[in-house]
Amino acid sequence: MNALNIEGLTKTFGGEKALDEVSLCVAAGEIHGLIGRNGSGKSTLIKVLSGFHAPDACRSFSVADRHVEFPIPPGGSAGLGLTFVHQDLGLIPSLSILENLRIGRYQAKSLGRVRWSDERATVASQLREFGIDASVDSLIGKIPPVERALIAITRALSDTRRHQGGVLILDEPTSFLPKDGVARLFEGMKRVASEGLGVVFVSHRLDEVRGITDRISVLRDGQMVGTVDSSNVEEDELIEMMLGRRTEQSYPSVEGEFGDTLLSVDSLSGSHIDGLSFKVRKGEILGLTGLAGMGHEQVVQLIFGAIKAASGTIEIDGTVCQLTDMTPSRAIELGIGLLPADRLVASGVGSLTIGENVSLPVLNSFFKGGRLRANTEYDHVETVLKSLDVRPPRPDRTLNSLSGGNQQKTLLGKWLQRGPKVMLLDEPSQGVDIGARGEIFTRIRNMAIDGGAVVLASTDYGDLAHVCDRVLVFRYGKVVAEATGEALAEDRLVELSYSSGAGKDQQTFAP
Repeated sequence: MNALNIEGLTKTFGGEKALDEVSLCVAAGEIHGLIGRNGSGKSTLIKVLSGFHAPDACRSFSVADRHVEFPIPPGGSAGLGLTFVHQDLGLIPSLSILENLRIGRYQAKSLGRVRWSDERATVASQLREFGIDASVDSLIGKIPPVERALIAITRALSDTRRHQGGVLILDEPTSFLPKDGVARLFEGMKRVASEGLGVVFVSHRLDEVRGITDRISVLRDGQMVGTVDSSNVEEDELIEMMLGRRTEQSYPSVEGEFGDTLLSVDSLSGSHIDGLSFKVRKGEILGLTGLAGMGHEQVVQLIFGAIKAASGTIEIDGTVCQLTDMTPSRAIELGIGLLPADRLVASGVGSLTIGENVSLPVLNSFFKGGRLRANTEYDHVETVLKSLDVRPPRPDRTLNSLSGGNQQKTLLGKWLQRGPKVMLLDEPSQGVDIGARGEIFTRIRNMAIDGGAVVLASTDYGDLAHVCDRVLVFRYGKVVAEATGEALAEDRLVELSYSSGAGKDQQTFAP
């Protein structure tokens, strides 16, 4: 039996085909990977299945061998056996686990009353099934990210079990999870498949996709270019299918030519950071890493003034400032830019146009005689978008209409147009495909080559090893190791993040 079968699905936006005769078959009991570059059509396909979009045409569509007619009404996908776990999980932090799992699903008894003892027992049983050690009354906002992801899967599985067969679709569920959390999530996915349900796993992390799935389907430019057995395909082959060409180098070459110190941070404390000092030279990309919650991700926020520092000073190109007085506007005046990890909350405004997002930091330059020169602004933004290969390069479209990778390139362009002396980045490749990742890191490296300095906070050890000139490893708010040269390897960074610093002074690892 097939859990999901789609044949010839097409969806067009403004004359552009987002999906072109797409076909996809997922067997019952199968974990099926779905990959592709940002903008390849993955999100559009998911939105069609969820009823958010209606397709232009589809020759055949069935769930658990039951024929389904489009369009799917809003909220109607669950009734067909299609359930979704999106990247944002769709959970309400201020509500309890019980409320998140059972709202809209309460089993009312006589006179419409809810038997809370039964509801609590149901939820407690669901939590035990996925090994979640938490009270049903715990607030979602107070529990670890991995358990939130498992709770979202628990809710989706509960909905799917109401039907004879169905599909659980997970859209980038591992983006914010540490490695041990990913392992627990995968166990949950296997449990779902073992019940005869289909699982569709959408991710940019090709190692994860190859490791957990039975088969992998690849979308490119709105077309399904192939489906392969996960056990018989190499990562390079998948990348070639995604890009439509071979790629010899996914990362820019490291130049390794540095000038004088451009950024100096001294005795920085605040949030999870305690007495941090470091320097970054002109032309250098400095990486910051560690396990989730160890503080490295707070450093760029503290330097920029997005989080208030308790103490410390910063010197940039000869100008000294107290970090306790730092604000984002002051940081921008000093020539500092910050690209936060959360694209549509902290970095950009999804409901505004691409043009409004990009031109905001330089808006004053488009005024003449007190009037905004809209045509000049539009042309400038279009040039920025084309220079970063943002697709489509349309300033009039809203930011949230772009794929994740194109959003990230757009927001990076927002800062690079100012020519910052220092660029601060937090997880710049999160949720970004291999092609866009190379383009983003090439621009970052070019900024350093032009005499700037870059501070890059990330838990993607592969990115850090290939892109950075030096990496500081954090544990409990302090730097416990520094890796450079041949020691700057992915496996070594993993080892240092998981094991370094226990009762030891800072270690330096170099050739």
